[in-house]
Amino acid sequence: MSAFHDTVLKALDGQDLPLAPLKGKVVLVVNVASKCGLTPQYAALEKLYQDYRDKGFSVLGLPCNQFAGQEPGTQEDIQTFCSVNYGVTFSLGSKLEVNGDHRHSLYRLLAGEGAEFPGDITWNFEKFLVGKDGRVLARFSPRTPPDDISVIHAIEKALK
Repeated sequence: MSAFHDTVLKALDGQDLPLAPLKGKVVLVVNVASKCGLTPQYAALEKLYQDYRDKGFSVLGLPCNQFAGQEPGTQEDIQTFCSVNYGVTFSLGSKLEVNGDHRHSLYRLLAGEGAEFPGDITWNFEKFLVGKDGRVLARFSPRTPPDDISVIHAIEKALK
């Protein structure tokens, strides 16, 4: 098992959200927010998930309120917002911190010292592509939309 797959998060409903079942899948990990100019990316994330999930792909949305307070709601608010406005069916974790002293261990793994693509998360909707073996394959800027050809090519290559 990889450190990625050993991670257990909390889902929006408070239940454990272990990443072990994602072993053997390609995962796009995204820090998300409901009140951001980039929030419409939820639609493209859901479409990617629908288009590739049967091929072994998953999206993991992780709400974060560290950027201009753009995810102020409760877990229930976030779940309702994502379902009603974007029909989100991919996994959503509970709010966590991606930078600073209280950076979640998953983000220490993705972007911390010694990571393949180290450095602070710059804004909401920064994306990490994690391979079937739990290794981080790519990092995409928040401004790179999920349906950008560079993201799609990286996903398709990882799925082969």
